[in-house]
Amino acid sequence: MSDEQQMLIESTEQAKSIWPGLMFFIAVLLSLGFGAYKTQQWLQDEQRLPVQKVVFSGQRQVLQDEVLESLIRTQQTGSFFALDVNEVHALLENLPWVYRASVRKRWPNSLHVYLVEQTAVAVWNDDLLLNQYGDVFDGGNYSKPLPLLFGPGGSEKTTLSGLKAMQSLLGNTDVNVKQLFLSERFAWRVELNNEIQLNLGRKEFIARLQRFVDVYPLLLEQNRAINYIDLRYDTGLAVGWNENPDDER
Repeated sequence: MSDEQQMLIESTEQAKSIWPGLMFFIAVLLSLGFGAYKTQQWLQDEQRLPVQKVVFSGQRQVLQDEVLESLIRTQQTGSFFALDVNEVHALLENLPWVYRASVRKRWPNSLHVYLVEQTAVAVWNDDLLLNQYGDVFDGGNYSKPLPLLFGPGGSEKTTLSGLKAMQSLLGNTDVNVKQLFLSERFAWRVELNNEIQLNLGRKEFIARLQRFVDVYPLLLEQNRAINYIDLRYDTGLAVGWNENPDDER
């Protein structure tokens, strides 16, 4: 027998000896893969590992827990393990009345949600709401009485800042801001809750409002209904009386 024939015989015998081990290794891999697949199915089976409790915390006046829970369960079907907290977080923060949300799972079967609700401080352009930071959101049919702010697009924060300054200045009087108007030229006009109109103009509107606060008690002594007060003067003001719009001081 030649050397080449001998080497061929040895190679064939080695291949025969390796083959059973290779088949065993493949069988083990297939078993592990099938086991992993079945385990994944079991973990995602809502009937076996359901989210039994959704726990909400944080101060809420408008948001309703039962509505939020129904929304989460509708959008996130599946087991405790299949539920994606990032998707739940995005779902909640897309709601108009949710300012911030924090979502986490708690073993073995509960989802905990902490919510920061929007705080509406004013109505913007008779349509939307402003929160305390001057951010606009759609509050739907919100019935709580709020100051009405009107201004050009992009001036939300400026208008709200003006409102806060005016409210602080009027805090010691018996009047407050009912409506506030900021024109395209950034001139201020105010309607108080007693229907008096204040024309403050563009410059030094807080100083002009202070002038109104100083003189208002004297005007009340006139015992006449005031229609408007024009404060766009370096000193003094003009008053329009309701019974005779042409009579000004």
